[in-house]
Amino acid sequence: MTPTQRTRTYWLEHAWLGTHVEPGVAVEVSDGRITAVRTGVDAPPPGAEILRGLTLPGLANAHSHAFHRALRGTVQVGSGTFWTWREVMYSVADRLTPQTYHQLARAVYAEMALAGITAVGEFHYVHHAPGGTPYADPNAMGEALIEAAAEAGIRITLLDTAYLSSGFGQAPNARQLRFSDGDADAWAERCSLLKERDHARIGAAIHSVRAVPAGQLATVARWAQERGAPLHVHLSEQTAENDACREAHGRTPTQLLAEHGVLGERTTGVHNTHLTDEDIALLGRSRTGTCMCPTTERDLADGIGPAVALQQAGSPLSLGSDSHAVIDLLEEARAMELNERLRSRTRGHWTAAALLRAASADGHAALGRDDVGVLETGKAADFTTIALDSVRTAGPLPRLGAETAVFAATAADVRHTVVAGRHVVRDGAHTLVPDVPQALARAVEALRSH
Repeated sequence: MTPTQRTRTYWLEHAWLGTHVEPGVAVEVSDGRITAVRTGVDAPPPGAEILRGLTLPGLANAHSHAFHRALRGTVQVGSGTFWTWREVMYSVADRLTPQTYHQLARAVYAEMALAGITAVGEFHYVHHAPGGTPYADPNAMGEALIEAAAEAGIRITLLDTAYLSSGFGQAPNARQLRFSDGDADAWAERCSLLKERDHARIGAAIHSVRAVPAGQLATVARWAQERGAPLHVHLSEQTAENDACREAHGRTPTQLLAEHGVLGERTTGVHNTHLTDEDIALLGRSRTGTCMCPTTERDLADGIGPAVALQQAGSPLSLGSDSHAVIDLLEEARAMELNERLRSRTRGHWTAAALLRAASADGHAALGRDDVGVLETGKAADFTTIALDSVRTAGPLPRLGAETAVFAATAADVRHTVVAGRHVVRDGAHTLVPDVPQALARAVEALRSH
């Protein structure tokens, strides 16, 4: 990603500035960063690019498995559980190559840009060829994802994932062989070959406590710590994992991670659904983050995680679209609040501002980027504009734009997305990937026919 070099001015009809909506804001941008934010600008300055509607900081999709996009619709036939869904997912993973994965991810990341997402955390574990044979470039699959994000115009944190076993004390099964490097030292050696770029950060992930032997958890954590890199982990998504962990180690997954030095401010637990009170306290005290993925958690019948209790304990919240049942960070934010309303039968657990922060600044922080996610001088010029005149958003007063965005708008209301000062989406159309629906259709068809 090459930031726009020349200075330009964007005039925002309405802008969310973290605590409130401000009308008439001029944002000056140079070399991909915000150099000035001026309020009270009633009319567009000469030569300014005009963004009608409500402009938000760019949204952060903190948890993605890009290839799961190929499952959309197909896994909605019949009944089942997370574990039956997983078998269908494996069948798609079997067919991925660096070429087909690049094609699919490019289209998926373009879909994200159309939804106002300017950065993605890609939880990446399909490393090798089927059967586990490394490609000539051992990071061919990860490089395909990094290049796909560049071509789609968004930032990526590649969360290269250690996935070494099929369960506690069990070797990878035939379908998981392409995920595994053998052990954590070999994972670290391969992962160290990946290089960061302007648009790409390299982070680490532990797939789950069932997929990385306890004695090797510290190796992954140490790799991330030495580099100051983000570290993510699927945590207590399913009660079966909790039960198996207790049987194998006599403690919960959260307790096991704490024992091996995995928890901390640069670590994010994904889902954090089935936790004990002690688990919540451990995550909060260590400032370990929580990435909620409500549309996937309800699609897979995972359950509703204790997001309120986690945040109150000190765990920062971020959001992800995970399996991409839909790609809509506004829906993720809305669903987190509405899920809690269903469980508690009370309303108003988060303000719209708090939900937008989870979808933006706190999500970017979870991906290792503290310079993105707010409309302030010195920050990266990443922002997105929501229409306030669609059938979903027309009517409320503009000063209620944050509430309208979270509780009424959808990804279909995104009109513009700017990344590093460059228009990636203009007037609802992607500027770099022509005909994103057709690109998605071709990519999914290429997988089916492989």
